[in-house]
Order: sequence, then structure tokens, then C-alpha cells
Amino acid sequence: MRTIGLIGGMSWESSAEYYRLINQQIRDRLGPLRSAQLLMHSVDFGPVEQAQHAGRWDEAAAILVDAARKLEAGGAQCVVLCTNTMHKVAEQIQAAISLPFLHIAEPAAQAALDIDAHTVGLLGTAFTMEQDFLKQRLTAKGLTVLVPDAAERNDVHRIIYDELCVGVISDESRKIYQRVIESLTARGAQAIILGCTEIGLLVKPEHSALPLLDTTELHAQSAVAFALDD
Repeated sequence: MRTIGLIGGMSWESSAEYYRLINQQIRDRLGPLRSAQLLMHSVDFGPVEQAQHAGRWDEAAAILVDAARKLEAGGAQCVVLCTNTMHKVAEQIQAAISLPFLHIAEPAAQAALDIDAHTVGLLGTAFTMEQDFLKQRLTAKGLTVLVPDAAERNDVHRIIYDELCVGVISDESRKIYQRVIESLTARGAQAIILGCTEIGLLVKPEHSALPLLDTTELHAQSAVAFALDD
């Protein structure tokens, strides 16, 4: 089994999900007492979040590059960045290490294609919904990507940072997400990419008429496939 390197902490709420999902999948594949070989470097999200909202992306990248290098030095055989938004600096991280970097958009795009969903709605932070670093990866695979309108994007972003990242799960916020999903459905979305690793804590498959493609779960699956050399 290869050793997975995780860069977590953004937020630790979803990083804990990565740990759980990866270990559950290894157990399901290999047997009841089996678990993953992994290392996690969990960063302090506070300075990263401040750098994000101030547009100091190089400063945030430096924190994650340092984490990736420490994982490599510790014996990790790949790097998994446990956040969608910070994939904005994925190329800087990959350039700093010799390990494979498992990009979060790749399994999400493949999951959409596997169910013949060529038009997808994308939910995430404002950075992910409004900038191209994730959307370009999806469109390069032949997908059409829809994002919510400005007011809806504000709600989606606010709920992520003010609630989900601090462990608050609200029925009212779930209803807001459901209305956003309904709006994207009316515009032609065939599936919804949960493009923030915390959204799956709030919105489950039973809350949507459309298939939900949870990047946390799919990214964890890709890490397990790498670890088992699938």
C-alpha cells in the first residue's frame, strides 16, 4: 500500500471527513481490520483564510508548499490537498515537490461523465464559483459548468465560512442550498458538483433531485485508488 499525504485543516471539519472516508474505503476493500497508510499535515486555517480574502494568494501558497514538502520528507507518496479553493495554487504546490499531486477536479469531472451529465452546476466558495482555476479543469473534460447568480453565490459562500467551517449545520441553510440547486436545475444542470469540501456535511443525496457529486468523497476515492495502485 502506498502512503497518502494529506494537506488538511481548511477546514478541519472536512479534513476529518477525508480521514474517515479513506479509511472506510480501505477497510471495505481489504478487510475489517485494515486501514490506510497516510500522513496529514493540518495547517492553521486562520492565516490561510485571511490571505484568501485579502487576495494574497502567494502567501497562502507558501503555507501549503511548506506542508507539501514536509509530507514528502515524511515519506508520503502522493499529495492530496483537502480543499477545493486552494487548488487555485495547485500548480505552485506541484512545482515544489516530486510527488504526484492528485487534483480534486479530475475525479469530479470523471464522475459527471460516468453518469452522462455534461452540464453541471458548481457550488463552492465565491473564489471557486467565480474564478477559473477549477472550472477550466471541468470544461477541459467537455463539461458545461453553471454557477449560481450573484445573490445565490453570496449565500453559498457565507454559509461555508460562517457555518460549515465551524461545524454549524442548519436546516435553514440547507433549504437555501436546495433552492440554489433547484435554480441550477431549471437552467439545465444535470448534476451538481459540491465543489467545497464542507458542503457534503450539509447537503446529502436525499436533499437533491439531481445527482450530487461530492468532491470530498470522490477525491478520497482517488487517493485510495492511488494507494492501492488501481
